[in-house]
Amino acid sequence: MSTVPINKIDLKVGLEIHQQLDTNKKLFCNCSPIESSEYTSKFSRRLRASKSELGEYDPAAIFESSKSQTIVYYLNPESSCLVEKDEEPPHQLDNDSKRIALIIATSLDSRVFTEIYPMRKIVVDGSNTSGFQRTMLVSQGGFLKVNNKRIGVQTICLEEDAAKLLGDEDSVRKYGLDRLGIPLVEVALEPVNGTPSEIKKIAHTLGKLLRSTKQVIRGLGSIRQDVNVSILGGSVVEVKGVQQLDQLEKAVEYEAKRQYGLKLISEKLNEKSLKISREKDVFDITKTLSDCKSKIIQKALKDNFLIKAIRIEKFRGMFSYSPYEGIRLGKELAQLVRFFGIGGIFHSDELPNYGIEIIDVEKIKQHMKMGVDDGFLIVAAPELKINFVVDSLINRIDEAKKGVPTETRLATQDGETIYLRPRPGASRMYPETDIPPIIVTEAELSLAKKEVPKPWDEAVLEIEKKYKLNHQLAEQIFDSEYFDLFEEICTNEKNSPTFVASTLCSTLTNLQRQGLDLTLLQAPQIKYCFNLLSDAKISKESIEMVFENIMSGKSKTVDEAIKHASIMRIDERRLTEILDEIIQNNKQLIENLGERAENPLMGVAMKSLRGKVSGEIVSKILKKKIQDILNKKN
Repeated sequence: MSTVPINKIDLKVGLEIHQQLDTNKKLFCNCSPIESSEYTSKFSRRLRASKSELGEYDPAAIFESSKSQTIVYYLNPESSCLVEKDEEPPHQLDNDSKRIALIIATSLDSRVFTEIYPMRKIVVDGSNTSGFQRTMLVSQGGFLKVNNKRIGVQTICLEEDAAKLLGDEDSVRKYGLDRLGIPLVEVALEPVNGTPSEIKKIAHTLGKLLRSTKQVIRGLGSIRQDVNVSILGGSVVEVKGVQQLDQLEKAVEYEAKRQYGLKLISEKLNEKSLKISREKDVFDITKTLSDCKSKIIQKALKDNFLIKAIRIEKFRGMFSYSPYEGIRLGKELAQLVRFFGIGGIFHSDELPNYGIEIIDVEKIKQHMKMGVDDGFLIVAAPELKINFVVDSLINRIDEAKKGVPTETRLATQDGETIYLRPRPGASRMYPETDIPPIIVTEAELSLAKKEVPKPWDEAVLEIEKKYKLNHQLAEQIFDSEYFDLFEEICTNEKNSPTFVASTLCSTLTNLQRQGLDLTLLQAPQIKYCFNLLSDAKISKESIEMVFENIMSGKSKTVDEAIKHASIMRIDERRLTEILDEIIQNNKQLIENLGERAENPLMGVAMKSLRGKVSGEIVSKILKKKIQDILNKKN
């Protein structure tokens, strides 16, 4: 089978959008919500799962605790304080965050609660120093309009963002605290049936609504999408960490394929009577492989790992059975153990291989008294982890008979998904005891209604007409963080809105792609440049040169950049002298190419004149001088 029959599998997708808010401080402290360029100190913690108020453990928390990781946190006082370190109680809720959340809820016609109760959501993966994330249910219900169709809103929450993962090293996980506590809004939509491209359209529409408020943070990582995906007869799988729309579409498409593939695998498994006994089918084969030449096995032995094998009757061929390319039970099991800090597994369908020879395979089979149609898998781990890992593998094989297990997965950059942890249960939420209930007044709701932005398409059309821009450029500038600056610059009628918009949207983006630092260029500097242009003190071509000079760190001010880049307007007499000299040196070229000589001569001229005079003026004068020579010749 080459493609998944989307119309037959009843693909259902629920979107959760997490959007950072553009405020001056974090949600529960006065720290600036900025990304630190360096970290000045660090500390470490070990987090463990705790029981809920009802005396129950959350399955996701148990799984994370089983990894036995040490968490190292890096911080800078400019963006973190004792609240982020969990050494001081949270401060009062940031009012700006509350106001923006109410605007977003009102924009989606969602019913806002008059009392908001802060809750603690257990998170033991290290992304929160306290072991929980603070979250508040702001509203329920409402809808998002997409192509004249209403997509229901389930809930809107205001919560604090997690710490930024810096990387893993063996049993140590590293986080930066600059992102921890940044306010964000979570909008959860009702599940809908649709194709991956339709889901992408819904996410795009919701993203535009959030950005139209002009009060959300822009850029990669500022908006993340979690996707709940299920198919007919399957369980709900949560996919986290989607940051781009194309990645979203690919992840939904991959999950549909994976889940349908797992369903086909389960049908094949159910033709067999599979039973795995933890007492009879699990073997310690550490000594059996003591002479194995595999580098992986030898490293495990050197690290004093235990090596265990699980025997599964009548399982030959099932680890590698692949109803779709890349969808195999063996792959699912390998992903599972990697999140215990273990490299992977070996299974009987792929051996001999990886340095494990046929003689090693025969030893394993004899040790476990295997039949011809039986299968096995091998896993190596420290003694403290091995039994938990083996149990997890057996549970996952048992779940494979049912089809799609309920779990949380992580979206990869290429659009696939990998196992992350079990789905959390109801035990992960309990009331926050350090923050009293938050009251929402009628005055606040009334103000939120007044601040609801115009619909995206209506706002873009208005910009098109007002500034005489084409639709694409109007949408680009409206969606840009420079929109307010654009309008401010365009109050001067001498500035061309089209040129200003294309400079802010395209020129700056191109310079940034060249590796230049956009943060070095501030709004007042941009405005000053356009003032010089409107006063005819610099040319259009000079703008990019000034920006390039500042963004490269060569200059700190516009005036300094003008000097460094030798941007000084020249008078008409000097311009004529330069162009006459170019014409004189290239008469033969003009005679050979005629009017077509203008392009190469423009290139020669602009090498010395770029930034000093408009290209339009140079082109106009060159064209006339070339024509004069041709007329004389004729």
